[in-house]
Amino acid sequence: MRQEQPNTNGHKVLVALGSNAASDEGDPRATVQAAIDIMHHIFNTYDDFQVSKLYSTPAFPPGTGPDFVNAACSFHAMRDANGILQDFHGIEDMFGRKRTLRWGQRTLDIDLIAHGQAILPDLATYDHWRTLPLDAQKTDVPATLILPHPRLQDRAFVLVPLADVAPDWVHPTLGQSVSEMVADLTDAARAEITLL
Repeated sequence: MRQEQPNTNGHKVLVALGSNAASDEGDPRATVQAAIDIMHHIFNTYDDFQVSKLYSTPAFPPGTGPDFVNAACSFHAMRDANGILQDFHGIEDMFGRKRTLRWGQRTLDIDLIAHGQAILPDLATYDHWRTLPLDAQKTDVPATLILPHPRLQDRAFVLVPLADVAPDWVHPTLGQSVSEMVADLTDAARAEITLL
């Protein structure tokens, strides 16, 4: 299995952002751009902060709200994954994010997709969440951070933007790069992702 090469600047962090509701910054596109600007300010230590293009994507699951504006970022960080996640929650709070309905309409969603090659909290727990049936995904929320994101490989709205910033990052359990996972998406899934 291929492994990510170590980097003296820390772990490669992959992030997905999305919005499908207005915030104080404006429409979802303005919200995502403002959140990226804040993230860049916080995580600019190593000058390798990369940002994808912006994409329009259908709400997931289908019918749960307006289309999203999605993007991805990558950077290297020495900080641990839980600390980075807390920063992301703080940024979401700045934009009025309310966690009232799983997969509901939201002003801002920032997901920590990967932290280097870490599998958190352990392989068995990761596998449990990766194989969770869709009905259970709608209601069950893990009590701890699961990395890499357990359904990263299935979601075009995450993979297509990630391919802009980390095409060669290799999934630690699947052994596939982001580019390879994008290539495995169906034509219909890729067609739903529109460049803004």
